[in-house]
Amino acid sequence: MKTGKPVVAGLCAAMAAVAALSLMAAPAATGGAGSEGSLCVYTTNYPLTYFAQRIGGEHADVIFPAPGDVDPAFWTPDKKTIAAYQKADLIILNGATYEKWTDKATLPQFRLVNTSAGFKDDYIETVGAITHSHGLDGEHSHSGTAFTTWLDFELAAMQARAIMEAMARKRPGAKETFEKNYEALEKDLMDLDGTMREMIGDRGDLPLVASHPIYQYLARRYGLNLEAVMWEPDEFPTNDQWAELEYGLKGHPASYMIWEDQPLDESVKRLEFLGVKSVVFAPCMNVPEDGDFVSVMKRNIENLKAVYE
Repeated sequence: MKTGKPVVAGLCAAMAAVAALSLMAAPAATGGAGSEGSLCVYTTNYPLTYFAQRIGGEHADVIFPAPGDVDPAFWTPDKKTIAAYQKADLIILNGATYEKWTDKATLPQFRLVNTSAGFKDDYIETVGAITHSHGLDGEHSHSGTAFTTWLDFELAAMQARAIMEAMARKRPGAKETFEKNYEALEKDLMDLDGTMREMIGDRGDLPLVASHPIYQYLARRYGLNLEAVMWEPDEFPTNDQWAELEYGLKGHPASYMIWEDQPLDESVKRLEFLGVKSVVFAPCMNVPEDGDFVSVMKRNIENLKAVYE
């Protein structure tokens, strides 16, 4: 499923136009062809956008207004974009403290769908995280609650179900279509889940290092022996960061580091000097340059095969 600027109809088109005034060239996800009475759905990250598109089909116009060059978890929409969210039929949230900007925004509660609320007792709390900054996202911290819930594909299916149920409540006449579309999506997600579990098998004790603390749900679901540092793929680590890694490898002798994006060549080479190879497992928070959520996750799993074979 390709993504680009939103293709919307009716009221949702007008709302998207309002958001577009402040996000002139921002890439967003496309919804279905649209029809009179289509749901206007606003989302807060790409995985939710993909789920909503698959489930809603032609009955939903899905808008994801975050610019393509930001991490949506640390993005704050401007006033015009928040106004567009406020007028949507459904506002699809990830929950687990993902959308921190919503704490200061007034959004209609009856339109909010917290897709992870059903498993809030299973949230992973993080402690001792370091506040840092990178790119255009500014300073932020990964302390509090881990939020990349969709990297546990079973939880991702639960989030998709919450979207399906919310759409069915809003458009009961299309309930059967939503359910059918959800079943196809659920199968794709559980196929990913089964592939991961089969690939890792009883080798989960293999030490791994992650370049960023974003793989908590992935590690828990699939039994990964994973410890994280705080590195950025587009920045060469400092001397202190290298020293910290070398010290950590003494007690956690990892042979692979998992990156959220392709790291710098010089980082890869120095890691190899330390006996650590690099693999990419993209969390897919924003619209991918090519492919869609499922194809990106398949590529991630293919990358991990080098670790477990």
